[in-house]
Amino acid sequence: MVAPVVVVIGVIIGYPLVRGMYLSTTNADEANVERTIGVNHIPATYESVGLDNYTAILEDGVFWDRLSWTLIWTVSCVALSFAIGLTLANMLNRKLAGRSLYRTALILPWAVPAFVSVFTWRLLFNEKNGLFNQLLAGGGIDAIPWLNDPTWAKISVIAVNVWLGVPFMLVAMLGGLQSIPSELYEAAEMDGASPWQRFRNITLPGLRSVSSTVVLLSSIWTFNMFPVIFLLTRGGPGDSTEILVTYAYRLSFVVSPRDFASSAAWGVLILALLSVFAIVYRRALRKQGEVW
Repeated sequence: MVAPVVVVIGVIIGYPLVRGMYLSTTNADEANVERTIGVNHIPATYESVGLDNYTAILEDGVFWDRLSWTLIWTVSCVALSFAIGLTLANMLNRKLAGRSLYRTALILPWAVPAFVSVFTWRLLFNEKNGLFNQLLAGGGIDAIPWLNDPTWAKISVIAVNVWLGVPFMLVAMLGGLQSIPSELYEAAEMDGASPWQRFRNITLPGLRSVSSTVVLLSSIWTFNMFPVIFLLTRGGPGDSTEILVTYAYRLSFVVSPRDFASSAAWGVLILALLSVFAIVYRRALRKQGEVW
């Protein structure tokens, strides 16, 4: 019963992972990999270099610059998405007219394909003809170079990713809120607890198991969120919004000659960082009694 799943996972995940780890210990690039040109088949000539690729990456300031921005990007997006999602979930968990309509509208960003949403936001951020700058011009405010200034570009990509991430947080938090027994709120209200006290002592503890899981998943997804960065800014202006995963892609598919070995090494380092984060996060939850 389990064998088909194991085979599929091995083919889709296992082989590429092992292959990437192997390439990261070689000097494979566009010039020495196996390839076919016309009727001529050229065998691979790359060689093993051990851990030289990892040493070169860790000694290069580019890695640490990309890592610092990636961490800022991840923490900002997850924190804002969680805060907004939790706030909206609390609002929609109450009885109000049109609640179903509001829920559907707030989930729409999750239903639209990410690349469609990003291209739409790119049009809105257009410096000359974008809706945002037209609104600012109507108020007598100078146009903002949303995607052409490093600081504004970082704010823009965070805003778009938060917009995409809020529906996931909203759905998860709303499900968690509905699983909390209403009797707890009724008893607390009869004892004179304020809304803030009920939220702090009932809502937050009741959501701990759900929130811990969604924060972990959202952190992993955001850390590797390739579409938003690549489609919105291409890592620019310059390299100001380049995160680890987009830089690894650039090494393998954009620069010439394409450096497959270094790109694979970057990918393995990304995997290692996320694995360490997941292990530390899980141990922290275990100490708090949230074992999963």
